[in-house]
Formats: sequence, C-alpha cells, structure tokens
Amino acid sequence: MAAPTDAAPSPKLHTRLRLWEFADRYLFEPVDGLADLLLSVSRTNGSMNLVEQLPPRGPSTNPKARIVFGVMGVLKLAAGSYCLVITDRDCVGSYMGHAVFKITGLKVLPCHTASSPEQKKMDKEFLELLDAAERSIGLYFSYETNLTLTLQRLYDLGDKFKALPLWRQAEPRFLWNGYLLEPLIENKLDQYLLPVIQGSFQNIHAEVRSEKVNVTMIARRCTRRIGTRCWRRGADPEGNAANFVESEQIMQSKGFTASYVQVRGSMPFLWEQIVDLTYKPSFDVVRVEEAARVLERHFHDLQKKYGAVVAIDLVNSSGAEGRLYKRYEQSIEPILSEDIRFIHFDFHKICGHIHFERLSQLYDQIEDYLKKHKYFLLNEEGKKTEEQTGTVRTNCIDCLDRTNVTQSMVGRKILESQLQRLGVLGANDTISNYPAFDADYKVLWANHGDAISTQYSGTPALKGDFVRYGKRTTQGILNDLWNALARYYLNNFADGTKQDAMDLLQGHYVSSVSQDTAVPGKPGALQSFRVALALVLCAAIFMMISLRQARNDLRHLVVALVCALLCIGIMLYVKKNGRRFCNRPRLFLSRH
Repeated sequence: MAAPTDAAPSPKLHTRLRLWEFADRYLFEPVDGLADLLLSVSRTNGSMNLVEQLPPRGPSTNPKARIVFGVMGVLKLAAGSYCLVITDRDCVGSYMGHAVFKITGLKVLPCHTASSPEQKKMDKEFLELLDAAERSIGLYFSYETNLTLTLQRLYDLGDKFKALPLWRQAEPRFLWNGYLLEPLIENKLDQYLLPVIQGSFQNIHAEVRSEKVNVTMIARRCTRRIGTRCWRRGADPEGNAANFVESEQIMQSKGFTASYVQVRGSMPFLWEQIVDLTYKPSFDVVRVEEAARVLERHFHDLQKKYGAVVAIDLVNSSGAEGRLYKRYEQSIEPILSEDIRFIHFDFHKICGHIHFERLSQLYDQIEDYLKKHKYFLLNEEGKKTEEQTGTVRTNCIDCLDRTNVTQSMVGRKILESQLQRLGVLGANDTISNYPAFDADYKVLWANHGDAISTQYSGTPALKGDFVRYGKRTTQGILNDLWNALARYYLNNFADGTKQDAMDLLQGHYVSSVSQDTAVPGKPGALQSFRVALALVLCAAIFMMISLRQARNDLRHLVVALVCALLCIGIMLYVKKNGRRFCNRPRLFLSRH
C-alpha cells in the first residue's frame, strides 16, 4: 500500500524501554534512540509525567532495572492503580512489511500504597485477579502498523488517516487495551500508546507452479462482550455478541494483494448457559420479547461494517440446541432480505463426526453469494480493483469447533478463486493438488482455530484433526475427549475468576471501597466442591471398611448404612445446588 504523502507521519512508538524501579516511582527510559524524555509513574497514586533525566543514584538508592518492550496501560481501581508492562515478546511474522509481535510476558506494577485494612484486603483480592490477567494469551501488536483494521478498511480511509498515531487509528471493538490506555491518552503520551489486539496471527509461505504465495491469517477478538465459554453467551441488549471474532485471510502473490473477511459470534439474542456441575448445563433464553430487537441491532451493525451478511447457523435442529435455532430463525425472519440471508445447516446431522466433506452441500447454498460479493484486491500498483461487499457470519453453540471447520472451507474456496484469477492456479485447479501448500494451509487454519478456542474455552478446538489433516483420526478423537473433559473442569472451577480478570481489564466493571461494590469474598467451605468431594470419599471409605467388618459385628452394618446415606445425601445436595459449588464471577457492578 502507498505511503502517506500529504500528511506528516506520527511520532514513532518506543520499542525498548529500561524500567527503573525507584522507591517512589517507576521510570521508563527509552533506549531505542527515539527520545530523551523519560516517563515517570508515581508508586503512590499512579500519576504520570515526562521528566528529562534520571534522579541521582547512590548507595542508598539502588533501583532495580530491566528492559521492557512497551507499556500496556494503567488500570485504575478503588484499591489503587496498576501499570501493565510487556516484559517479553516474540516476532511472529510481518504484516504488509511491518514486524508483528506476540506478547509472551506481562508484569503488573502496583502504583499505590494500601493504608487501611479494607484497602489491603481489596488490594489482595484484585492482585489475585491481576495474576490471572498476567496470563492473558493471544495478544499481538506492531510498533508500525494498525492491526485492528482490515486491509480494505485501511485502504478506504486513505493516507491522512494512516498518518495519525496508531491509537487514534484503532478500531475500538478490537482494541484489547483500550480501557488501559485511557490514562496515557489523558496525559498525551503518544509515543507510549501501543495498541494491542487479542486473537491470532500466522503466516505461511509457499511456492505454487514456480510462483511465490504468502498467506496470512489474522483473528481480531471483539472486546465488547469478551469472556469465557459459559459466562458469556448470546448478545447483550446493545447487540454485541459473545465470542465475536473477525477473521481476515490475506494472500500476496505476483505483486497482488487480496483479502477476505468473515466473522463468527454467538447467536445474537439474550440467552445464557450457567454452569451447575452438569456436563451440559441447560440453555435459557432471557427476555424473549427483546430477541428480535437485539438481533436486528446486531445485524444492522454488521451491515454498516461489512455490507451484506449471510448468517450460517450450524446448531442441531432438535433438542436443547434446536430450541435456540428456532428462536434465532423466528427472530431474524422479519429482517431477511437480499442483503441479509439465513441458512441453517445441521452440522452434526449432516456431517456426523467423520463426514466433514459433506460441507460441500453448504457451499452449494452460498456459492452464488460468495461470487456476488467478491473479495478485496489490490493490483501490482497498489490500486483497488475489487472490493468485498458482504461477509459470512458463522455460529454454532460455542462458535469454535463446527464454526472453524466451516470457516476453513469458506477460506479455502475464496483462496482458490483468488489464485485462479491471478493465474497461479489453473481454471479447475485446487489447493489440494499441491500437497506441501495444502498441508501448510490446513495447519494455518487449525492453529487459527486453536488460538480462538483456547482464549474462549481454555482448550484447543475440537475436530481440529480434520482442519489440520483433512480427515478424522483416532488420535484426534482421543484429543477431543481430553479437551472436552478439560473444558468441563475449567468452565466449572476456573472460569469465574478468569471472567472477572477480563472484565476488570476491559473496564466493563468498576470497583469501589463501599461495601456494596467491593469484591465479594470467596465461597465458604460448605460451598466448596472440594470439601463435598472429600466428605463423599471419606464416607465411602468408612462404608467399605464397615462392610468388611459387618460379618463379625452387625453394628458395622449400621455404620456402613449411615455412611452410604451420608454419601447419597451429600451428592443430592451438590446436584441440587450445583451452581453454588462452581467458580463464579464475583464482580457485578456495570461500568455504565
């Protein structure tokens, strides 16, 4: 793409900083030669300002120093402020000639002094959540280019827009650290304002019939209803869908650049699935009367951003999923038109667990739509010759496993049509005719799906072996079993804390030192699943011991009966009160 010509470029972002930890402040010293001013952050109240030099150092002031690679932002809470810095990064490829980095290390720096016992208690609670925040995965950034916008959107906005500071260019939906950057924006610290996305970024390089082909996959996760698998379902009243991810596939060959964008997201009306220790908690549609309004708002927003939309629903036609499908179908019917289409494709019924090649039946239904709305294409001179005028929106229940298999099929068909147009592939040629390219492309989409799945559910995508190898394998089926069990554990016993950490970092919830809005305490022992399980195991052991002794003394039979009744009673109590034994989010005050 052409470089800006009629606008002065914005100041470059700092790429390396030396962090000095003094007793009263943190100092960030640029060591990349871009500026001589240092950023000072108070350790008392989190206030920030630029200073010209380091304070004098002596035997009594011997600060720790380390290299960091950027300031993620500052989180302001009732207990005080916390500064997040990038301690490690890996270069994972390039995006239109600019280096892209994955964050592999985060550090939380407390910027306050807890005085009262209440503040110290809250500080401890929030630090536990921020420990989870330090383990956030799938975070990517570039010091030189905007990762939050599609190529088509960037091109259409023009050179003046691209000359703005990166944070001003950023699409708010996909700016993962938007809330954290607010204090830096207030202090006009443009050279420290580093936009970060959550999602996925991968490149592959191939050679097809002597032509070089580069393919890049970018996933951008929307932050408006960000969360974990069972604590964020459906949409909010504003139409923001859970697990909404924009996937852009970019191809470069023979001097041309093409991209195609498709999206995924939870069924866009109000519904939930609250964990309760059962393997598949029930689905509940909330405020049924608002379903059509929320769905219409969601699709209106999609149309403004992507043009026409074909919504592909992959859930089961019957059972619990079937009830959601019928609600979706009824709610979308009033807005169906030439620009909004709805296709229901019962993935499990048609494809089963192994016949994913039957997805060709779905492609037959959308082929005309894909050809009509095309893709974005730049020629050798960087001029737009085609634009994408519509997108595909895909969902299943989680928008992970079935969705990724389906999206990879759509992406493959689009890529083949692009390569055929450029003459890299013959008119009836397919990617599968080039084994090395085919294998790399499958791995690209498998990694893409695994990254999105791990961020939402805690495990890689199920059915990933088909995306990765083009067929179901015994090892893949065993991996799916293990990942399904891992999801069960994480959803029930870990995701509540993770959800709180996400909400804090996104500014969806605020904290106060008042009793009503302070972080609630953890569940007591009677609500602990571990205690209940330990009681059941102890009672079962005593029952077995007593049964073995019963032949010598009938009193042991009575003891065994009492232990058995205790086991049954505890298990019935746990089953009836399953939700109380799960790890639930504890923040509940909306920022708005």
